[in-house]
Amino acid sequence: MLITNVEIDGALSRLRIAKSTIKSIACDLEAHEGEVVVDGHGGALVPGLHDHHIHLNASAAALNSVKCGPPSVRGAEQLIDVLHANAGSEWIRGIGYHPSVAGEIDRDWLDQNGPNVPIRLQHRGGRMWIFNSRAMDQLKIEIPADGRLVDGDKILRGSSGTQRPDLGALIKKLHSFGITGVTEVTPENDLADFDHYREFAQPLNLTIMGGDGLNGVKDSECARVGPLKIHNHDHNLPPLAELTSTIARAHDADRAVAIHCVTRAEMMLSLAAIEDAGVHSGDRIEHAAIADENMIELIAKLGLTIVTQPHFITERQVAYLNDVEEYERPHLWRLKSFIDAGIGVAGGSDAPFGGIDPWKAMASAVQRPALLSPAEAINAQSAFDLYTKPAGDAGAAPRKVAVGEPADLCLLDKKWKDAARNFADLNVMATWVKGELVYDNISSTRPHSAAV
Repeated sequence: MLITNVEIDGALSRLRIAKSTIKSIACDLEAHEGEVVVDGHGGALVPGLHDHHIHLNASAAALNSVKCGPPSVRGAEQLIDVLHANAGSEWIRGIGYHPSVAGEIDRDWLDQNGPNVPIRLQHRGGRMWIFNSRAMDQLKIEIPADGRLVDGDKILRGSSGTQRPDLGALIKKLHSFGITGVTEVTPENDLADFDHYREFAQPLNLTIMGGDGLNGVKDSECARVGPLKIHNHDHNLPPLAELTSTIARAHDADRAVAIHCVTRAEMMLSLAAIEDAGVHSGDRIEHAAIADENMIELIAKLGLTIVTQPHFITERQVAYLNDVEEYERPHLWRLKSFIDAGIGVAGGSDAPFGGIDPWKAMASAVQRPALLSPAEAINAQSAFDLYTKPAGDAGAAPRKVAVGEPADLCLLDKKWKDAARNFADLNVMATWVKGELVYDNISSTRPHSAAV
């Protein structure tokens, strides 16, 4: 395939793909007999994006779920209206609920205010489901009397016979954003999940985190095993020695660790445990929602990578202003401070618990809310670089469009300098994964013949 009339590193050029690789880049490339030609209409051709933190099955299920929290729903009356608007459903599966909407709702609240159909709402954090009586009667599993089930996803799936969701629509959506690879971060992933993603999350470059069940699993052409995912909970943190031992075992299996850290306590414990266990190449802190200067200094000293969500500071700003103490707000979802400290930083959506559009996340990284540490904003190039880090090393230098590199590419509808002015106002025109055109919003491909 020959891609013509595209901007690469600021200059108009042409690019040839052969055997899933970028074979050549030059202004004077001519089409070969029978070669497919794509006219890029002067848009920037950039590396395909990588979402370094996503939950694929949950994101796929969310596409067919009802949004029940900010910014879509912001009050109790609005939530009630949304639930009744979906009363014709066999089940109502709600996502994104936050107590700022209607408080700590439970089974009784849903029974009194929702329609008479089975309802289950997922808290925005992803760990808790809230059921009404109809849902509890149908599921016939052990759920607390108040209908609030925490960390029960596997029990819920097994007891209800719920199958893994179809990933097809999600993969198409990711391609439409120029995403060519993802890192799936669900802690419970095992060999069966690895095989499921490898078969059905295609075409994508996959890195799959999970538990000890992935130790020793061999990488394939499209899927590789990622770090051991550790998801501690602030209300029930493990002893330091126990977490240190878990990290050491992962390192002994030649796996890095990726530790969920959204609170001060989670971060302090995680850094202490990594320091005690020793650092393995690729060790990551997921989220780093709270990080003060002492933490940043230690993260830099240890050489850890941070994978964060720049869009959360925008999507959740109302909740942060209401719920987070003023002294802690300067430490929320930092970016510039990490980069200035020499820490490798990459971006991920945390979908479905955050917005899935990477361009909106980049826009949020460039223009942060005025009341939430605007000095932590970064420039457009640095924001873009968060999503072009290598799949296997999120802390490394960003990937480039260069000869010999895999043909994982994204074509924009604007030149780079115009796109960088406002990432939220651009369109992806085409996406290639390993040289395959997986998303085409230009419809200008045609076979080329010698007569043309």
